[in-house]
Amino acid sequence: MKEFIRKLWATLRRPATKISLGTLTLGGFIAGVIFWGGFNTALELTNTEQFCISCHSMRDNVYPELQKTVHWSNTSGVRATCPDCHVPHNWTDKIARKMQASKEVFAQIFGVIGTREKFLDKRLELAQHEWARFSANGSAECKACHKYESMQLENLRPAARIQMTHAAKTDQSCIDCHKGIAHQLPAEMDSTGGMLGKLISLSHSTSYDKDKPLYSVNFLELYTDDALKNDGGVLEPATMVTVLDDNDDAIKVSLTGWRKMKGFGRVVYEDFGLNIPSAALSKAVAQSQSDIRTFETKEDDLTGLTWQRIEVDLWAKKADFVESIDPVWTEAKQAYDTNCSLCHTQPDVAHFDANTWPGMFDGMMGFVNFDQATQVLVLKYLQKHSSTFVEH
Repeated sequence: MKEFIRKLWATLRRPATKISLGTLTLGGFIAGVIFWGGFNTALELTNTEQFCISCHSMRDNVYPELQKTVHWSNTSGVRATCPDCHVPHNWTDKIARKMQASKEVFAQIFGVIGTREKFLDKRLELAQHEWARFSANGSAECKACHKYESMQLENLRPAARIQMTHAAKTDQSCIDCHKGIAHQLPAEMDSTGGMLGKLISLSHSTSYDKDKPLYSVNFLELYTDDALKNDGGVLEPATMVTVLDDNDDAIKVSLTGWRKMKGFGRVVYEDFGLNIPSAALSKAVAQSQSDIRTFETKEDDLTGLTWQRIEVDLWAKKADFVESIDPVWTEAKQAYDTNCSLCHTQPDVAHFDANTWPGMFDGMMGFVNFDQATQVLVLKYLQKHSSTFVEH
């Protein structure tokens, strides 16, 4: 070992014409440190908010939008800047992203989005590129701060808890549901995007006349009082209710259905023996002797379970209801035909009965990016158009 060290030291001291190899090695090391330090410093300078808004296309368009959102100002005092969301946090992906950004430099120099009008014309395309990146990496930048395992899901409001529990279970990409969280969406879209957004937009023209049947298009919180303070449960999408009364921004609705006589009987199903859920009642309402009206009971020959027909009157916000179920089925059919034919030819809707479809549908969900409400709407479309309801 000593001999090896001696020979190595002699080699390093041996002159290379005029400069020793050791000097060259040390000089190369120092030059490398200086180069790396300069490169890293320059790289980090491009990862600042000041750099991002140094071009007017960003400063005058998306930056003012960010300043109006919770990512800019909130009770926790934590602010998300441009690079927090739009630059990968690990080094290799960051370098790859910087290389891709060369096209953005080209666009800036040649004024591709140099005016407000040009920016708006390209907005959907720009947004789709970024959404695709978030979808591909599972919204890694979002999850650098927002971790499913750190969320107190039990403290969320009922409708949000349902969707976030599903998202956490499947490690869903945040961008699937939260497009428009920090910037305005393209004019062609609203705050929810996609199929659900179209239905919610349609609900804005709904009238709430007494005795009128309405259909939900989203998860809706139910209450036992017109002040909307006391939890009554959650109404499922694509569920029919009847308007009983209204009070400013709230309506009292009647829901009919069946429940299984086991546990607290909180889940209300559309009809006897059919696993098509209409609502999940709160424990207090499910056990109440006054909120629920009960009728006949029947035993399901297939499962041996006893079912009970019930009615319940609860309050909900005047939002996300439509007057006809037809547009819901139209949008759900299109989503099924488009998304469920990517891997194989999808089965005919009437090929399975209403109780078989949930198991088949769950197997498809690993290959599409449906939010929870869209998933329920499409599944209910399949169940309501299954062999159970098709006339033979």
